[in-house]
Amino acid sequence: MTALVILGVIVAILAIYLLAAIKIVREYQRIVLFRLGRCIGTRGPGLTIIVPPFDRATWVDLRELYLEIPKQTAITKDNAPINIDFIIFYKVMDAVTSVLEVQNFAGAALNIAATTLRSVVGDMSFDDVLSKREAMNHELRTKLDETTERWGVKVTNVEVREIVPPPPVQEAMTRQMSAERTRRAVVTEADGQKQASITVAEGQKQASILSAEGDRQAAVLRAEGFSLALSKIFEIAQTIDVNTMTLQYLEALKQIGTSPSTKFVVPMELASLLGGIGGAAGRALGGDGGAAR
Repeated sequence: MTALVILGVIVAILAIYLLAAIKIVREYQRIVLFRLGRCIGTRGPGLTIIVPPFDRATWVDLRELYLEIPKQTAITKDNAPINIDFIIFYKVMDAVTSVLEVQNFAGAALNIAATTLRSVVGDMSFDDVLSKREAMNHELRTKLDETTERWGVKVTNVEVREIVPPPPVQEAMTRQMSAERTRRAVVTEADGQKQASITVAEGQKQASILSAEGDRQAAVLRAEGFSLALSKIFEIAQTIDVNTMTLQYLEALKQIGTSPSTKFVVPMELASLLGGIGGAAGRALGGDGGAAR
């Protein structure tokens, strides 16, 4: 019975030892192996055997990780306090260096990021901090990468997440934005009125042009009609003989004579008219006398 207990204890110790000695390293992981305190390199990925208690394994993640930098207060070049928080994306490029050169990368990066942020913001004006976020991201990434490179870690990207100006500055910005919106509304309304006036003036111009064109066409048509009428009258007048004209004069005088007016109208052509009448009567009498003979 005692032998079975001892055998069970030995088996349990061997099982625990094997569990401690066998490591399964994933593709995105590496083990930095220390044997008797000396670094003997990395192990993985796959099945890795270590020798406890002489070996000590430190796990390193090779994936791209991120570190949130809490809100930091910085002073701009024009002495405006501003609160900024951002995110650092980094990736371990050398597993051994990342373990040997820095004790706690997250803590070290946090302090370096806060210092670097104050340095970058101190060289920029308040307006540049608000408008040139991409330039600030690039500057932060470059300076952080210069520091973390000696730790075997590369800063792949820096993204400023939020920029919070102090309350007085926020109030001033709100008033400025309100004034800008009012100005844009006034400009837009003025442009609308201008366009409307231009449209109305253009419509009146076109209407005046069309009216003038219509009057011109009407005048041309009236002139053409009058010309045609005169031509027709002249053409008809060419076919009327003297006797017909004389009869027309007599008819007109007859109508004037029957008028109750006390005025007398003596045409200037009376002499020639009487001459024509006399000639017509002479011809008529001459014709009758010849017949009598």
